[in-house]
Amino acid sequence: MLGYDEFFPIQATYSTGTNPYSVAVGDFNNDIRLDIVVTNLNNNTVSVLLGYGNGSFADQVTYSTGAGPISVAVGDLNNDNQLDIVVVNFYDDTVSVFMGYDNGSFANQTKYSTGSSPWSAAVDDFNNDTYLDIVVANYGGNTINVLLGYGNGSFANQMTYSTGSNAQSVAVGDLNNDTRLDIVVVNYGDNTISILLGYGNGSFANQTTYSTGSNP
Repeated sequence: MLGYDEFFPIQATYSTGTNPYSVAVGDFNNDIRLDIVVTNLNNNTVSVLLGYGNGSFADQVTYSTGAGPISVAVGDLNNDNQLDIVVVNFYDDTVSVFMGYDNGSFANQTKYSTGSSPWSAAVDDFNNDTYLDIVVANYGGNTINVLLGYGNGSFANQMTYSTGSNAQSVAVGDLNNDTRLDIVVVNYGDNTISILLGYGNGSFANQTTYSTGSNP
């Protein structure tokens, strides 16, 4: 809904696939206008809606994913100045990578294995090689996976680190001011967060856990 001071007009609605679950925004066609990508949990697709720059959007274009796309992240995975899409597939233990073209369309997915029941993902450069990498939180596996990027849109096999119970959400940042990225994981099942400090080479120390409230 577009804001007019503190007031909002009537909402504009746009069709997606079945049971849309997660959303991200980015400029997918380099027209300086934000676009939308939505994961559709029950029909195994993502929908891309290109923006016109006035708050309205084109009809969705859909792309096939793995089973149960539950979360989405965006970033330039091959350093071509085009945003790409990473989708977490809960039911088949994979992530799907979609490489972007400059017209806002995407190549067919390439899939990579994860742990059990992956829930969310983030992208950043964990080994300081200027290439984006992927971290995935695995709800069923009580782990995270780190997949280091080669800079061409492909990724190394997963490296696995233990977390608390039911790792559900993941965030990235430099938590100890050593210029190396660290990982924070929310553990729904045991009311904790896990901190994994990064070494700057793409590997991480074992978790340190901190208590949270109920069902973070």
